[in-house]
Amino acid sequence: MMFQITKSKLRFPLSTFTKRYSSFQAAKSVIDKAAIDGELRVFIVSGEVSGDNIGSRLMSSLKKLSPLPIRFNGVGGSLMCKKGLNSLFPMEDLAVMGVWELLPHLYKFRVKLKETIDAAVKFKPHVVVTVDSKGFSFRLLKELRARYKQQRLENCSVHFHYVAPSFWAWKGGESRLGGLSEFVDHLFCILPNEERVCREHGVEATFVGHPVLEDASEFDLVRRCKPQELKLEGLSFSEHSIPSDSTVISVLPGSRLQEVERMLPIFSKAMKLLKDPFPKLVTLIHVASNNQVDHYIGESFSEWPVPAILVPSGSTQLKYDAFGVSL
Repeated sequence: MMFQITKSKLRFPLSTFTKRYSSFQAAKSVIDKAAIDGELRVFIVSGEVSGDNIGSRLMSSLKKLSPLPIRFNGVGGSLMCKKGLNSLFPMEDLAVMGVWELLPHLYKFRVKLKETIDAAVKFKPHVVVTVDSKGFSFRLLKELRARYKQQRLENCSVHFHYVAPSFWAWKGGESRLGGLSEFVDHLFCILPNEERVCREHGVEATFVGHPVLEDASEFDLVRRCKPQELKLEGLSFSEHSIPSDSTVISVLPGSRLQEVERMLPIFSKAMKLLKDPFPKLVTLIHVASNNQVDHYIGESFSEWPVPAILVPSGSTQLKYDAFGVSL
């Protein structure tokens, strides 16, 4: 029996195969150029705490895997800076939520965007990696590619974006993926279904796993410990005069100032409602690695309705231990 393969039955159109070949050639070109220069230059940008975590792990892995010395430049938080990044400006400058929150900061946003583009062009990276923060990241990659064409720059950087857009969150979201291939050479996806959908819409993509899976391999996520066994920067529950039989709730108000300003008062009202039914209620307030958030929570701490301990960021095991003593 003979089968006629029509264009509609092809899982991937010819253009997708062409892009795959081009992506392979681009990766090979990066290695060749870096070898000639004697180093691999990576311009990496993250605009929020979760991206700082992902970016720092990526930087650590690149250091282990690269046969060449690596030099980083770009924008990131404290975790990425610990891995060797000298951030152009504080990552918090990019952590703005939503259209309405962005409007008052629009001029500053444009200034930071131009500063980042100029720094990237001057750095002459072999690779540009943006992590999440799609509003800033996609604008950066798009304008960088336009700058390459405008100045007819040779040896243009290969663009990677880590964390695919949440196209599955809205109806018809997949249709918006096609335009990404104009300025994104490869997507790193954290959900398994995303790779296939991205490829079907002409965007090179690879499923690399969710960050929490790395946590599971590195840390004990299900360890249960008693409240008095939890150590917070050397301070235990007993040192805070909190009974060991306390009812403990972890509070996670967010990592960006706008969401913390919105969520922390709601959590505070909830704790007031729970205060009488649970007389030994204690809250563990998780503080993101964001100076603005840290300052805001610190100022609000004195008015918190029940005993509380601030859980600092920076230690993943500490975070999961705090979850372990919570309800």
